[in-house]
Amino acid sequence: MNLAYRDIRHGFGRFILTCIGLGLLLGVVLAMIGIYRGLVVDALTIARAPAVDLWVVEANTRGPFAEASRIPGDVRDAVARIAGVKSAGGITYQTVETEHLGAKLRLYVIGYEPARPGGPPEVVAGRGITRSHYEMVADQSTGLTLGDRLHVGRNTYSVVGLTRHQVSSGGDPAVYITLADAQKLQFDLAPPAIRIQQARGAIAASRDTVNAVVARLQPNASPEAVAEAVRRWKHQTAITQEAQEQILIRSLVDRARRQIGLFTSLLLVVSAVIIALIIYTMTMEKTKQIATLKLIGAPDRTIIGMIVQQALALGLIGFSIGATLIAGISDHFPRRVILEADNMFALGLVVVVVCLIASGLGVRAALRVDPATALGTSISAKARRAWMRFAM
Repeated sequence: MNLAYRDIRHGFGRFILTCIGLGLLLGVVLAMIGIYRGLVVDALTIARAPAVDLWVVEANTRGPFAEASRIPGDVRDAVARIAGVKSAGGITYQTVETEHLGAKLRLYVIGYEPARPGGPPEVVAGRGITRSHYEMVADQSTGLTLGDRLHVGRNTYSVVGLTRHQVSSGGDPAVYITLADAQKLQFDLAPPAIRIQQARGAIAASRDTVNAVVARLQPNASPEAVAEAVRRWKHQTAITQEAQEQILIRSLVDRARRQIGLFTSLLLVVSAVIIALIIYTMTMEKTKQIATLKLIGAPDRTIIGMIVQQALALGLIGFSIGATLIAGISDHFPRRVILEADNMFALGLVVVVVCLIASGLGVRAALRVDPATALGTSISAKARRAWMRFAM
């Protein structure tokens, strides 16, 4: 006879409700882990999208993501002539807000040269940009569809292609347009501002400015060696792809990572406390039954096994409920939630350990139960010893 199974079946409804409540709590823990993973992936998505080896940016800055960077567009030609560089292209990044179907739409606009590195990594529907102006490839999360026309700045763009999973570190969906259109959007002044500048006698600055020049290297070229060659220039510096990713993780998502990690740890502690209290309460409710088991000679390992099995069943069923729930609704979160198998397995192990530790409180209470409690009356110590000898 399995005592844990018999006891669970006796109070099956309450046990299932307890598992559901614990599952919701563990689901929140799993969601926080998935949100953190998604936060890191989102922060690295735009940096990895061009599939390049080197970033050339303004001197004394750490790239177009962590700091503002502006360099002349013709730097790409100088970079392309460096030994070991296969191709190079200028690229711009900016955040804009527009309207679509009567609702506000916040976009991360990426300008690139179609014949050079910097474009979308894949086009899942439609085609890439083929015209010099007013065409756009948008991420699916924008809600745009092929053929839509979107007014951005003072121009209207046609959506000719769709990509996926291209968002900024802030979660804004990305759209790709030509570098010429992006520079016009970023640097052109409105007509009233132009008239004011002309009245002041200000000279218009060159519009051929980019936030970074990205470069792909030859297979046998060393990224660090090429970067060192660029660093000898006066007004530019170079960052390897690996260094760029480290900057993004440490600068843009470090504080969010620590905050989510602390919150996840607190939730795990709360889960452990709740499991411990539940097991303790379940044990105290069975005081008379445990006393009866002791009175008829049941060994301590039988009682301990019942409590530990109930704790593990509670934790594993709750974890399964939470994991199923989060997996089902993860696509409806505002930010990407990435549930990786290794993270779920690690959390499952943590839940098992927490259940084993939490069951210790119930085991301690069960081992201290007096067999005489089964009689419902208080007896003397001498009679208690006689009952113990009889049970043995």
